Amino acid sequence: MTQTLTAEEVFRKAYENRYVWDENFPGYTCDITLKTPEGTYTGKGQITPDLKYSVFGIEDGPAKKGMEQQLWEITIHRVNDSFERAHGENTFSFGQTDADGAVEILVGGAAAGNKYKVKDNVVTLVYRKVGNLYVTINTFEVLHTEKGYLSLAYDSVYTDVETGEQKGGRSVFRDKFEKIGDYYILTNRQITKEENGKTSVTEYTFSNIVLGA
Repeated sequence: MTQTLTAEEVFRKAYENRYVWDENFPGYTCDITLKTPEGTYTGKGQITPDLKYSVFGIEDGPAKKGMEQQLWEITIHRVNDSFERAHGENTFSFGQTDADGAVEILVGGAAAGNKYKVKDNVVTLVYRKVGNLYVTINTFEVLHTEKGYLSLAYDSVYTDVETGEQKGGRSVFRDKFEKIGDYYILTNRQITKEENGKTSVTEYTFSNIVLGA
């Protein structure tokens, strides 16, 4: 007898299949190299066991802020929040199913209006409200680890909540990870920004990673 999963169960399985750091995560330090069309910048970063982050060894300015943004994004995606904590006030229902088998998950409750797509136990689309904008994130490629999946290639687009007008361009991300000790750590992120017919590439490299430092 085939058991049919509810929309919440499908989404929960994919949510719990994300790669996160466990309670024994020791933190790490790293060197950061940022390459932009304007130049190359270097600094040092630290993520603590409680997922606080800092950047030092570089003067305040856009390059430092960019490095801080990356460490912030690293930490928020590795947080081991329970499904109940993250989505306990939401409800879920099925939307459409794509030709490739990806199923749409529509959100009600506290985060009404958000939606996701799930395929093969992976969240392949995120559409959620951020302030007065919606962000749409499509994931194209993932790395399957023994403890969940990591996104390797994805893009993001922001649109106005009221008008649906696109704000800014499209950003395409390509990530590389390395298993260091018991943990997968981001070692490279290339961001290609497409806006007004122009393309620019920004690249972050995280090297000399030392766990527990």
